[in-house]
Amino acid sequence: MNDLRIRTAAPADLDTVLAFWKEAAEGTSISDDRAGVARLLDRDPESLLLAERDGALAGTVIAGFDGWRCHLYRLAVHPGHRRRGVATALLTAAEERFAALGGRRGDAMVLNENEPAHHAWSAAGYEPQPQWSRWVKPLRR
Repeated sequence: MNDLRIRTAAPADLDTVLAFWKEAAEGTSISDDRAGVARLLDRDPESLLLAERDGALAGTVIAGFDGWRCHLYRLAVHPGHRRRGVATALLTAAEERFAALGGRRGDAMVLNENEPAHHAWSAAGYEPQPQWSRWVKPLRR
């Protein structure tokens, strides 16, 4: 894993990240557009972490901190790089970021049907909380 590099995304990475998510991420989000990711980086420039191997994007995670809670989104690893420590390295970097900011607990958005992701999150020490449900309301139509 020595050849893996973790860094924060820059505005120049937006198109690459969006294309990567189409290939490597499970599902799509209302925020999966250039403007949405640009807003994320404007508000929290260190929130989008990228894993690169041999100059190619191997994985991503959004490690958002709102001053109170630590939220993890878009943990995605390219199919050709899975089971090679990419997710572990990204989550370690995210958790280090949270600790430096004073965060106390991380939570992750994980699709119920995404069984491979359940194994990855569980291996990293995360567990579902069945007493919680996600409630959403789109703000624009």
